[in-house]
Amino acid sequence: MPQIADHRISIAPMLDWSDKHYRYFMRLISKRAQLYTEMITCGAILHGDRDYHLSYNEQEHPIVVQLGGSDPQQLAKCARIVEQYGYDEINLNVGCPSDRVQEGRFGACLMSEPKVVAACIEAMSTVTNIPITVKCRIGIDDQDSYPFLHKFVETVAEAGCLHFIIHARKAWLNGLSPKENRDIPPLDYPRVYQLKKDFPHLQVSINGGITTLDSALQHLDYIDGVMIGREAYHNPYLFADVDSCFYNTSQPISSRFDVLEKLYPYIEQQLQQGARLNYITRHILGLFQGIPGARAWRRHLSENAHHAGASLSVVQQAASMVQDNINNP
Repeated sequence: MPQIADHRISIAPMLDWSDKHYRYFMRLISKRAQLYTEMITCGAILHGDRDYHLSYNEQEHPIVVQLGGSDPQQLAKCARIVEQYGYDEINLNVGCPSDRVQEGRFGACLMSEPKVVAACIEAMSTVTNIPITVKCRIGIDDQDSYPFLHKFVETVAEAGCLHFIIHARKAWLNGLSPKENRDIPPLDYPRVYQLKKDFPHLQVSINGGITTLDSALQHLDYIDGVMIGREAYHNPYLFADVDSCFYNTSQPISSRFDVLEKLYPYIEQQLQQGARLNYITRHILGLFQGIPGARAWRRHLSENAHHAGASLSVVQQAASMVQDNINNP
């Protein structure tokens, strides 16, 4: 059986956000935080542009691919392909509540079918040597009791899943949008803590509403890992202290400007390969969050990076505006 990875802190899979550009950028800030792809459906891998969906930079390790699907045979085929691409883990999405995902019979609606999820985990585990994990909610609709969650985890764990990432909100499959499902259902962290008490042999990570490293460290008194999503995207430099706080590394922390300097060669390489500048810069708008000049930085990138032929100089000019604001407060 594969070894369980270190899941102390990770960046959540975020649809339309967790692409290879964002992941490369975040790896420049933290060497140790675990990165996830955005959710990739089985159909996209089996019938779409496989390289487009699965390609990544070697620097991104440790990296987990998140799959969306509910057909064990299809997921097994995808798991083989993902392992060949060199991913460190596979995560099955059992938490997304969007209508489109429900129509495909995967995501959060699968919480009501734990035996199906178990069959998917078993099928993937049989054909790969990398860990298979599950990301889910604490419940769905009116199926939101603790016994419901306990039974789901028990059933799926028996199929070989050793790590559960729990978004500590239930999902309403009807009546709330995916965005509303990230905010409106109340958080219930103690329920996730209880899960760890009841399944001490499993790794349990928590997700939902976590915006500071101090609160992440407090969660680790009760569970094994913390996953941060939107805050990691909008305030990426939050992760500058992750390696020292969570992994006791002694390497010096790169400044925001150092991170940007390290990103420049990547930007030039991607532009040479045909990428548009704004495909990359949309992920770095929050780099100077809370710093004088942050607004000028965001505005310059937003107004100029989307133009055809926009080059690295756009980013350098935006950075100089921040530096001017720091030097001349």
